[in-house]
Parts: sequence; structure tokens; C-alpha cells
Amino acid sequence: MSVTEQPSAPPFDPAAHGWERDEDHGFVALAGPVWRRPDGDGFRYAFLAETKHHNRRGVVQGGMLMTFADRAMGRTCWHANGRVPQATAQLGVHFADAVKIGEFVEARCTVVRRTRALVFMRGELMVGERVVATANGVWKVLGRG
Repeated sequence: MSVTEQPSAPPFDPAAHGWERDEDHGFVALAGPVWRRPDGDGFRYAFLAETKHHNRRGVVQGGMLMTFADRAMGRTCWHANGRVPQATAQLGVHFADAVKIGEFVEARCTVVRRTRALVFMRGELMVGERVVATANGVWKVLGRG
């Protein structure tokens, strides 16, 4: 099946499963949509792999997974740190498995450590129970804007 063909099963509908769009009007709007739903004190984030996300092999481009990891970990950090402005200082992503078009990718993000100036994060990108990528990052706290 080419990346332009539709799968035989109906596509996954995040909204029908309790997800809402995590609206953005910048770069992430071009890459997304990114979805979210409540998870404890914060949110869980996800995206549905679409044809626009494919690479030459017909699977999701690694840059999309990196963009999504940055967004999900950054938003998790932002919520956990009282919505104080911040910026990604470092992000490392390790790819574990390919993501097919039509798969729903969820991020499981954790705050590892917080200081006054930095927040250390860890994340796993999952398709179901399959780990497709792991990430570690550091966010610089910019202060109260």
C-alpha cells in the first residue's frame, strides 16, 4: 500500500476517544494537529500519523517524532512548572521503531528533576504498548513573563 492510499479500516478518531486538540497557531499547527487529554495533574499528548508526515520509506519522518517529543515534553514541563515561560535548552531523541501512517502516537512524559533555572524531562513515544522513540531533555525556566 502506498502512503497515499487509505487504509481499509476506518481511520482512528481521537475526538471519539476523549482527546481534544491542543491548539497552536505557529509551527506546531503545520506539523499537527497535536491532541491532549487530562492525565493526573496535567495532560497526555498524542498525534495521528498522517500522509503529510511520511518520509521516502513511507513511514513517519524522524523529524516529526522529534517535533512531537519537544512539544509534548515542553507542554508537560510547562504545566508541571506552574505555566512559567520556558525554552527547550537540550533535546535528545532515540528512535526505536518505525511509525506507520495511520498509527496514533502517544507521549508519556515525566519530570525527572527541577531546579530554579532548569527542568529535566524524560519521555517515551508509544504506539499502543510499543515504544517507538525515547527522549531526554532540559528546559530553561525563563521566569514569569
